Amino acid sequence: MIALREDEKIADIMKRAHAAHIVVPAFNAAYIPMLRPIVDALRECETFGLIEVARHELQKFGAQSFEAIADEYRRFGDKRFTRLHLDHIPVVDEDGLRVDWRSLIQAGLRLGYDSVMVDGSRVPFDENMKATATVVQMAHERAVPVEGELGAVLGHESNLSIPYAEIFEQGIGFTDVEQAATFVSQTQVDWLSVAIGNIHGAIAGAAKDKDKVEARLNIDHLRKLSEKTRIPLVLHGGSAIRKEYILEAIRQGITKINIGTEIRLAYERARKLGVEQAQKAVAAKVKEYVRDTYHVEGTAKRL
Repeated sequence: MIALREDEKIADIMKRAHAAHIVVPAFNAAYIPMLRPIVDALRECETFGLIEVARHELQKFGAQSFEAIADEYRRFGDKRFTRLHLDHIPVVDEDGLRVDWRSLIQAGLRLGYDSVMVDGSRVPFDENMKATATVVQMAHERAVPVEGELGAVLGHESNLSIPYAEIFEQGIGFTDVEQAATFVSQTQVDWLSVAIGNIHGAIAGAAKDKDKVEARLNIDHLRKLSEKTRIPLVLHGGSAIRKEYILEAIRQGITKINIGTEIRLAYERARKLGVEQAQKAVAAKVKEYVRDTYHVEGTAKRL
């Protein structure tokens, strides 16, 4: 089995992936027992990927705490094929509430997360830049890369009522190309999450149990963003996007894709048969993405 060195920095791995147009899948562990089957599936496929957890998964699902996920990763993680990412620490959350993002980022860094994300997409551009630059300074002191977000990847809002077709056709929330260039230059952020038609799975009320709408991607807009920023770009809401869009997006600069809704639903729907069956469902869904959707089986050898 050929794998990455355990001491390699995720920042260097991502730079190589970006240069080679190899996507790094990032799977959200919305419940603690999901972490182990994600790791096992990536190891079986000899694929490099990220395990991640977001703040809303502590509040809405069963991830419990950042410490609990970090502890589970120390038990079952395999750094030859994975790293641990702190996902979506918002400045303002999906319910419109201010968040103590500094403390949450500090906690993630203290717990040993390999990379962190600050999401200032719900605040004005200047405030987003300031918050992101602050996190970059905090994290880079520990040689930890930072992901920021510009534009609005909708779907987590509790009161979202805009039909998806309208979001896409009108470019609602799409990342502004010139702002993206300024944002990257001024903050020195390592990776940038962009909005180009992708959408999160809903987490509010009954909607959180429903399948996601099938999303499209504006590839021309992505190409412009990639040319202006020249850093690894990230696609949140990576499940339920047509395959041909995904593969072209990878060719145009998407280096990390987040997958949360579909593996969470696989876990929840199989859980009535027991945790072990739910874990098998998660592993099967991860392998489906790795082998059939993203074609990234064996990337640990290539990276």
